[in-house]
Amino acid sequence: MPISYPAILDLKSEGQAFAWTDRETMLYALGVGMGADPMDERELPFVYENGLKAVPTLATVVAWGAGPGVGRMGINFLMVVHGEQAVTFHRPMPTEASILADSRVIGAWDKGPGKGAVIATETVLKDAATGEPIATLVSSTFARGDGGFGGPADGQPEPHAVPQRAPDLSLDFATRPDQALIYRLSGDRNPLHADPKVAEAAGFPRPILHGLCTYGLTCRAVLQAFADYDPARIKSHQVRFSSPVFPGETVTVDLWRDGDVVSFEARVKARGVTVIKNGKSVLG
Repeated sequence: MPISYPAILDLKSEGQAFAWTDRETMLYALGVGMGADPMDERELPFVYENGLKAVPTLATVVAWGAGPGVGRMGINFLMVVHGEQAVTFHRPMPTEASILADSRVIGAWDKGPGKGAVIATETVLKDAATGEPIATLVSSTFARGDGGFGGPADGQPEPHAVPQRAPDLSLDFATRPDQALIYRLSGDRNPLHADPKVAEAAGFPRPILHGLCTYGLTCRAVLQAFADYDPARIKSHQVRFSSPVFPGETVTVDLWRDGDVVSFEARVKARGVTVIKNGKSVLG
C-alpha cells in the first residue's frame, strides 16, 4: 500500500504505556559504552545503582515501539533507514518511571519516483501519574522505496550548520565488537545488528551498530567534554545519520562550543567516513 497523502498526517497514537527501572537505565548506559573502565568514577554513576544517573538519550529507547508504526504509513519496511533524531528535554530523564507516550506524524516529503520519501514523527513522553512532559522526540525516516506519492518536495527543516573552523575538541570512543549485541537488549532487535547473514543480505560485510547507539555515544561526548557528566545540563540533542559504524571501530567525535550551543560531528578515521552530521546539543 503506497503512502496516502495527506491522510498520513492524521496518523497518531495516544496514551501508550511504558515503564522502566534502574536495570534498563544501566543496561542502556552499557549499550552506549559507559563503564568500559570500571575505575572511571565519572562514568560509574551511569552503570551502578548507588547514585544512579540516566544518560539523557535513554529517552530514545524507553518507549521503544511507540507511534503509528511503518505498517500504517504505507512504506516498505525493508527499505527504511533512520534519517534524523532529536530529543528536547523538559526535565532530566528519570532513572525509573512509568510513562505515557503520545505520537503523531508531523511531516511527509516526496523526493520523487525512485528517490524516496521522508516521514517525520513526534513522540511526547509524559509522566503517567502527573501528565507532565519529560521529553519530546522528533525522528525522521528515509523510506528509500516510497517516493512519488504526491506529497510536497520542499519544506523540511534545515539541518544545523556546524562551524567551519577546526574543532575545539576531538574525542575518541572505542566501541566493543559485541556493542550491538548489548545495545539491542534496550529494544531494537532488528537482526541487521546481530545476524551476519541478514547483514550480508542487506549489503553489509557484517552486522552494523545501531544508529541510535552512535547517537548515544555522541551524547556521551558532550557530557564528558562540556557538561561535567551532569545529565541535567543537556537540554536537547539532535543529529543526522550519514553512515553506519561497525562494532569494534573507534568513533571520533569533533566538537565545537559557542556559548550554550555545542555542535558536533562523528567519524571513523580508519575508513575516512563521517557517520554523524549536523549535530547540535544545547546546554543549560
